[in-house]
Amino acid sequence: MENRARLQDFIHSFTQLIERVGSDEASIFTDGKALLSTLIGHDDWLPHEFARPSPDSYRQYRLYCDPLKRFSVVSFVWAPGQTTPVHDHTVWGMVGVLRGAERCEEYELDPENACLRATGSHELPVGAVDLVSPRIGDIHRVSNALEDGVSISIHVYGGNIGAVQRHVYDVDTGVKKPFVSGYSN
Repeated sequence: MENRARLQDFIHSFTQLIERVGSDEASIFTDGKALLSTLIGHDDWLPHEFARPSPDSYRQYRLYCDPLKRFSVVSFVWAPGQTTPVHDHTVWGMVGVLRGAERCEEYELDPENACLRATGSHELPVGAVDLVSPRIGDIHRVSNALEDGVSISIHVYGGNIGAVQRHVYDVDTGVKKPFVSGYSN
């Protein structure tokens, strides 16, 4: 049974947070991470239609978009072997793993030669929350860390991420191309 009140409570609390701190990214990350951790600490609320994988590619389902576009909440659903291209966000974001595990490969643009440089990678297990923003690091590639199972993460972004113009990067040349991700629903 789905406990849809958990998502509604999260949205209400996150809206109050944004109204209180505005665009103060440090406060959003501190208090918002705690809210997201509480949400992903329970796996009884995500509607089944937003947890369906596709054999073709990962899915990005919009769960909520603030009417003022101050933040959006999205579920990412990964079948085994699925990965994003190297991309940025241009806004702050938080990623919390609800089911399975994700692998994050981080990059930065080398200002001297305009190429991408790998800066590290890490795995996110169930319950982990990762942070991204242009201020702290915003370029990465994410994939399902499981070889034989579906992974699901809940993302919160500082805008309507499905409509934000962002960039994908060529790993070898650092060339970036604009894209708008849209949503799978």
